[in-house]
Amino acid sequence: MLDIADALHRWVEQRRDFAVATVVATHGSAPRHPGAALAVDADGTAVGSVSGGCVEGAVYELCQEALASGEVVRESFGFSDEDAFAVGLTCGGTIDILVTPVRAADTADAGDGARTADAATLAGALAAAARGAAAALTRVVQGPPALLGRALLVRPDATVTGTLGGHRDLDRTAVAETRALLEAGRTATVEIGADGSRCGEPVTLLVESSVPPPRMLVFGAIDFAAALAGVGKFLGYHVTVCDARPVFATTGRFPDADEIVVDWPHRYLDSQELDARAVLCVLTHDAKFDVPLLERALRLPVAYIGAMGSRRTHLDRLERLREAGLTELELHRLRSPIGLDLGARTPEETALSIAAEIVANRRGGTGVPLTGAHTPIHRDPPPRIGSVA
Repeated sequence: MLDIADALHRWVEQRRDFAVATVVATHGSAPRHPGAALAVDADGTAVGSVSGGCVEGAVYELCQEALASGEVVRESFGFSDEDAFAVGLTCGGTIDILVTPVRAADTADAGDGARTADAATLAGALAAAARGAAAALTRVVQGPPALLGRALLVRPDATVTGTLGGHRDLDRTAVAETRALLEAGRTATVEIGADGSRCGEPVTLLVESSVPPPRMLVFGAIDFAAALAGVGKFLGYHVTVCDARPVFATTGRFPDADEIVVDWPHRYLDSQELDARAVLCVLTHDAKFDVPLLERALRLPVAYIGAMGSRRTHLDRLERLREAGLTELELHRLRSPIGLDLGARTPEETALSIAAEIVANRRGGTGVPLTGAHTPIHRDPPPRIGSVA
């Protein structure tokens, strides 16, 4: 749901009634992962997507029905359903949808009812995500009917809004799991056993994390960096271009970058606090920049580190890094020559090659053509975590 927070926050501010359908589980070749959402307001306006077009019509109708009834609804669509072909899910996957009505009177009211409390919690989550603040929304997506759709909001400072409506142990466990996922910037489902929930049966939660965009640090103010900055921005990264040469590191040359830094690359890296989602692309292609930068980068817990250069340059760089004290395990993290083998020649093609490797690394892809391959088109979400027996 937080993937369309900007639009939904505007609807809340405009006091519109709406229903939001969220993907809460997928099986097989489903095009969207848990957290993807489609919302429909009282006038029939729709935003978002839950399936890339496969079941949008049926989910649209579910949203209208939930808005009319005021009831939270969970529904499954898949190839095993007798009407699956009719609704369009012909790709062989299954998706589970949770539809939650959100009425303006509830988001504005300060009453104590469960519906009002949950609507206010959802409104708070949308407001936080819309302004780029870190927060995580947790909802019951499977379990006792009375708890379905109950929500709580967790912020990095451990402030909690709302309740899941069960035993206090359920809230305590949910908050701990939510904080862990928020720190990692992840959206995932969490299963809590009957003992942990104290509700008499297991409870499944969907935790949606909203965090600032991941960082992409591009070192080297060259034409390849300009193309990569554009692709990085397209992929949703906060892009920084860093170079020690002020004549090259200018906003005019890098209009797509969020920030331009004139500094020695290793010194700038030393000043940054990066999380596990960050990607570093070293395009300086000069040992006096590359080696001190990579010496530090390869010891950071970031998602991706790639360096441009020929295979000969790569071998020379490795020797210099070994002399600097890096271990073989640390050196193994370096993607060099950077990018996938697309036969790229131009800066734009090279940027696409680098971006493809970053996405494959992030999603667990192989980089091989799908034609004739036996690999899945859509990867399953990360395994469920936090099972409490």
